[in-house]
Amino acid sequence: MKDTKQQWFKDAKYGLFIHWGLYSILAGEYNGIKTDRIAEWIENNLDIPAEEYRKLAEQFCPAKFDADAFVKRAKEQWGMKYIVLTAKHHEGFAMYDSKVSDFNVVKATPYGKDILKELQLACEKYDVRMGFYYSQAQDWDDPDGFMYNKDNSGKNFQRYLDEKCKPQVKELLENYGRISLIWFDTPMGITVDQTQELIDLVKSIQPECLLSGRTGNHMGDYMTTGDNFIPRLPYDGDWEIPATVNDTWGFNKFDIHWKDPDHILQLLLKIVSRGGNYLLNVGPTAEGLVPEACVQVLNKVGKYVTENAEAIYGTKTVGIYPYEIPGIEFTRREHKLYVHVLSPRIRVELLNIGNEVTGAYLVRDQGRLEYEVKRTCEGDGMIEVFLPEELHEAKNYCVCLEIAEEEPVFESIKD
Repeated sequence: MKDTKQQWFKDAKYGLFIHWGLYSILAGEYNGIKTDRIAEWIENNLDIPAEEYRKLAEQFCPAKFDADAFVKRAKEQWGMKYIVLTAKHHEGFAMYDSKVSDFNVVKATPYGKDILKELQLACEKYDVRMGFYYSQAQDWDDPDGFMYNKDNSGKNFQRYLDEKCKPQVKELLENYGRISLIWFDTPMGITVDQTQELIDLVKSIQPECLLSGRTGNHMGDYMTTGDNFIPRLPYDGDWEIPATVNDTWGFNKFDIHWKDPDHILQLLLKIVSRGGNYLLNVGPTAEGLVPEACVQVLNKVGKYVTENAEAIYGTKTVGIYPYEIPGIEFTRREHKLYVHVLSPRIRVELLNIGNEVTGAYLVRDQGRLEYEVKRTCEGDGMIEVFLPEELHEAKNYCVCLEIAEEEPVFESIKD
């Protein structure tokens, strides 16, 4: 069981991933060929020569990017507690002013500004935790960086680690204030000793900085699931799911398969209920804008999150309730069971909960609700919460059951 021993991470529940790089210029297409895989992998999947790919930097000028507005919206409208930017993805291009490699946003592009520094200042202004993504093993621009599904046998990976990876991680940790986590990814053939070298470097500079579950050899500070994969059952320890709003991570102009806000909300609540954090991704365009359709999805989810903050942030893992109730998800904290109502109903009916209920209220406005604890005709315990008429056709609101016991008592189904 992984334990970060970091209360901010345990309480955060909802974070923003930002996949942004030169791949946003191609937007899923190179020389008339569309990639049928995730957009940020286009260089690898379409075998674009590194020298050709490098030329994209000459076009990168995201004049519409506003870090202050970006972070403000992520916190106040979307309800995110932390942000992770791709400081260097597999393409090898740095989204900050690196002294290690000139292949970076300041030296190689007409934009000429340090995007990570802009993000750092905005995160500090709005009190949002900041992290960065760094591809520690794959680097398609460096001759000794690993490449997925290619022959890496002749590469001197230790040279890449010593001369590019570790020096860049060091400058990121030393030049951008407090870094709350580093999102290492795709460790591939990195050894235990090489992973430990990275861990020792990070902890020697910023001891409190967390390392993602993909640091390598299961040596990260918390568990990272597969992309868009949620554990079916509650999972002990600290963990996080990286996920997308559509089908890709980097911007793809052809991918308009945006998830419904209600679906995103249900996923968030399942993750929180099972003890995890939801790191939800946006892929800005080459101009620096989040696609409007994505913004609308996150605005709707964010409205629920901000209105029901007490039922999301800082909550604890919920045990296994014996029934699957369509349109109902649970979260909890001490002496409170939160019932998230995601589909219309006249009353909330719950079976096999053995707690002493002492009160009930609507979370978004603290309005008290009438309730009754009784038994069904079959003798099972039942809690009914009576909803005001204006909620009978409504969805996406939260009811809190105040309970005498510290935790919910879920009773098994009797045969």
